[in-house]
Amino acid sequence: MTEKERRVTENPLLTLTEVEALARNAHAAQTDKAGRPYAEHLQAVAEGVRARGGDEEQIAAAWLHDAVEDDAVSEEWLRDEAALSRRTKDIVLALTKRPGEPPEAYAGRILATEGALLVKESDLAHNANRERLAALDDPTRARLTQKYARMRALLGLPEAQ
Repeated sequence: MTEKERRVTENPLLTLTEVEALARNAHAAQTDKAGRPYAEHLQAVAEGVRARGGDEEQIAAAWLHDAVEDDAVSEEWLRDEAALSRRTKDIVLALTKRPGEPPEAYAGRILATEGALLVKESDLAHNANRERLAALDDPTRARLTQKYARMRALLGLPEAQ
C-alpha cells in the first residue's frame, strides 16, 4: 500500500452527503432573517456552486460557509478536522467574516483564496434572490440589497439579476 493510499484509508474525507448532514445538524436550530430554516440557504448555495461548475471541495465549503461565523462549529474544530480537505477548510475560513473587519479586507481574502470566489458568488446570488428579499421589511431589504451590491462590486462580480 502506498503512503497516499494508507493516509486515505486511515483518514478518509467526508463525502458530500456527510458534509451536508454535518452542516444541517450544526445549523439545525438556526433560521434566516425571514424565519426560514437556515439549511435551505446552505442547500441553495451548494446547489449554486454545483450549477456554476464548482468541484466537490467547493460544494463542501458551500455547505459549511457560515458554520464558523454563525458559531455552529468552532474555528479550532474546522482547522483540526482531518476529514475535510485543506482546500475546503481554506475556503470556509476565507468566507468567515471577522468582527469589525472592513468589507475590503474580507473581499481581499476571498479573492486571494483559490476556489472561494465561486462559493461567495453563489452565496450572494441566493442572499440577493428577489423572493427571499421580498419576505423582509423594507428597511432590512434596502440595507441588505446595498450590502450585497457593494460586496459584488468589491469582488468584481456582475450586478445581481
